[in-house]
Amino acid sequence: MLAAESLLRAEMMPQELEIKLTLEPAPADDAYRWLSSLPETSVGPTKRLANTYFDTPDASLNRLKAALRIRKAGDRYIQTLKTQGEFVAGAHRRLEWEWPLPSAVLDRDLLLATSLVDSVSLDELKPVFETNFERRILMLDDGKAVIECAFDRGEIVSGGQSVPLCEVEFELKSGQEDRLLYWASKLGEQVSFFINLISKAEQGYFLAGVHRPASLSAGAEPVSKLFHGLSRLWLTGELPQEYVEAVAELKAKETKTDWRTEIELFERLMAEPSSAKVSDLGKAQLALLRTGVADE
Repeated sequence: MLAAESLLRAEMMPQELEIKLTLEPAPADDAYRWLSSLPETSVGPTKRLANTYFDTPDASLNRLKAALRIRKAGDRYIQTLKTQGEFVAGAHRRLEWEWPLPSAVLDRDLLLATSLVDSVSLDELKPVFETNFERRILMLDDGKAVIECAFDRGEIVSGGQSVPLCEVEFELKSGQEDRLLYWASKLGEQVSFFINLISKAEQGYFLAGVHRPASLSAGAEPVSKLFHGLSRLWLTGELPQEYVEAVAELKAKETKTDWRTEIELFERLMAEPSSAKVSDLGKAQLALLRTGVADE
């Protein structure tokens, strides 16, 4: 695996910090109506985005926990390289680089400035799957942070198969990082969702039969392992061991009446694991984050 800091031979590495919420279409519409009605919110553009992801036949990029795509937005084309990054209190912090393109043809020369050239056969890169969706943008400015709220709905496609896609991404553009959690909690008072730590790219690789998300590293804090295990259950329908271990670690902590109920909810899911039950657990996830369990 490439260390994130060595992925590019560059001094400046752009980062993004976001919380991704997965929900059903009807709650997504309710969430959009509620957020767009707030005085802190302004309505941005609606875009149709077509994204093609590339990898080698032996999935070299996926093994390096990197994703390479070309996005078509209107008459613009953008080539993007992302790392998996790290999970911080339910949010996803990762490195990301973008290059404008004149067409939908992959520019391998842009990757020569990265250390991918030492680890990936660039000539073997080819399309693996697509994520195609409509994105509705709301910009939220509460005086403490500016947050882009992206409502994505569409599908992931690979080899004649497709699965639906319905997500809301809160991305911090400037200001205080804790406002991401604040506004996700506010939205959680209005609709049901869950905090999803599985990226669109990982969902595409899974659909293509190339990749099943693995457990986080042994040193990951238990809340991240819990959320990641929950996301893997949603994707695969199978209860991962990292989820079981995370619940046990959290139960072993000193009892706190303000979050013990939430831990019991996650524990009950182990008895009857089901992807369908995951979408209602967002409030329990947020409760753990608000009470600071992740920092203990």
